[in-house]
Amino acid sequence: MKTFELNNKQTIPAVGFGVFMIPNDGPTYDATLTALKAGYRHIDTAAGYCNESDVGKAIKDSGIDRSEIFITSKLWLQDYGYENAKKGIETSMKLLGVDYIDLYLLHQPYGDYLGAWKALEEAYQAGKIKSIGISNITVNLWNKFKDGMTVMPAVNQVEFNPFVQQKELRKVMAENDIRLEAWYPLGHGNKDLLENETIVSLAKKYNKNAGQIILRWIYQEGVISLPKSTNEERMKGNIDIFDFELTDEEMKEMQALDTNKPSHNPEDPANETRLMGLKIHD
Repeated sequence: MKTFELNNKQTIPAVGFGVFMIPNDGPTYDATLTALKAGYRHIDTAAGYCNESDVGKAIKDSGIDRSEIFITSKLWLQDYGYENAKKGIETSMKLLGVDYIDLYLLHQPYGDYLGAWKALEEAYQAGKIKSIGISNITVNLWNKFKDGMTVMPAVNQVEFNPFVQQKELRKVMAENDIRLEAWYPLGHGNKDLLENETIVSLAKKYNKNAGQIILRWIYQEGVISLPKSTNEERMKGNIDIFDFELTDEEMKEMQALDTNKPSHNPEDPANETRLMGLKIHD
């Protein structure tokens, strides 16, 4: 598996396995174990996914040394604020069954964000978290929160694919050496994306499928991707992207597909109200 270097010199696998919307108590365990056997070494979960325990069990039962597996999790809004966040970090570590987490993110940009960030910074300094980061942060939200941060985030996990290229955000993140990480890298099964003429043409040229072309493009853009599938063959295909390379011209053709129309707008007050109301524990 190819890796990228983060701004704190930690390395992260370029392609990870996401477990969003996979149920706990079996399905996430099975999917994670299958992904690890297929060659993935980066598992992306979250407190808000309610499946950290299955991820932890699968990693333990995989027989793969813990040091070889990169675990990402995220703090949910319910646990924001300094004191709550300290407890939330400990809960994630307990559910995962680990004594450190490789990357821990603030999942959504609402509530007592900076109080929670302070707790992440302390856990980072204590070695409980190897890297800390942010998620769903736009340029405006970055400008709102950045001055309250002592430790620079290593990652910003946002919606990213050929139709949603986050060009303005990428410039700002690059200025701060914050690496972008893609959720919905395949457009959440967007038929228009997967059947796009440019992408299908490249798939034929390289004897790959549309998803592999997209993930290869994302890799060459220097962005981490988190494709999700519970199908073993698709899992294997999604990391079989390192035996070919898109040309500069082909990269430009892919860049021209940007519509700048994300499915989720973190700055929408309706999203803030909806997500602030979601409780994951009593």
